[in-house]
Amino acid sequence: MKKIRILVTDDHSIVREGLKQFLNSQPDMEVIGEAGDGGEALEKVRTLHPDVVLLDISMPNMSGCEAARLIRDASPESRIVVFSMHAKESLVKEVLAAGALGYVLKASPSSDIVKAIQAAHSGEYFLSAQLKAEVIRKYLKGPGSAPAVCGYDLLTEREQQVFRLVAQGRSTAQIGDVLCISQKTVEKHRASLMNKLHIHDRFELLKYAIKIGVVDPDLWEDH
Repeated sequence: MKKIRILVTDDHSIVREGLKQFLNSQPDMEVIGEAGDGGEALEKVRTLHPDVVLLDISMPNMSGCEAARLIRDASPESRIVVFSMHAKESLVKEVLAAGALGYVLKASPSSDIVKAIQAAHSGEYFLSAQLKAEVIRKYLKGPGSAPAVCGYDLLTEREQQVFRLVAQGRSTAQIGDVLCISQKTVEKHRASLMNKLHIHDRFELLKYAIKIGVVDPDLWEDH
């Protein structure tokens, strides 16, 4: 039997160790790597190309939502399952939009993790039973079921990536490292997106990011 190759990402080593032992005990699963934050997860994904990435939301340096987007870009074949203590519907929608196929609450039965990984590996969605199933239905209905995000939708994909990282408080050098582009290119994208959005400083950008739901204020305060 070919096993599902899994990358475990969580900023607590004791959680990663527990997940590794549990997942490796499953007959169809194998943990091939682990990471303590989003940046490390992105590096591991680029080299290991796991079948499934089990990803925490609240991590230092890079949020799980941003990591999910970058992982999707770096390794489109890797499926993403979010493993989080947060049950907010806005977060579920955000990670689904970022490319995740599963959202499992840390308070859920351990069997949910197995089911979510198996479902994601098969290209199917999975939510913990405590979360409303309608979240997926609303998301799958497409943009017509939700209010328009206005100017943000007009940004290029790269500009959106820079926008999110700036909103998270990343410096130009850090953004360049994460996206593998020069600082000059980062500044060019930042100037372009701020011009398109009619935003003049980072504080205005942060308020706008929170308003449209691109950045969750609770998670931002944690960092």
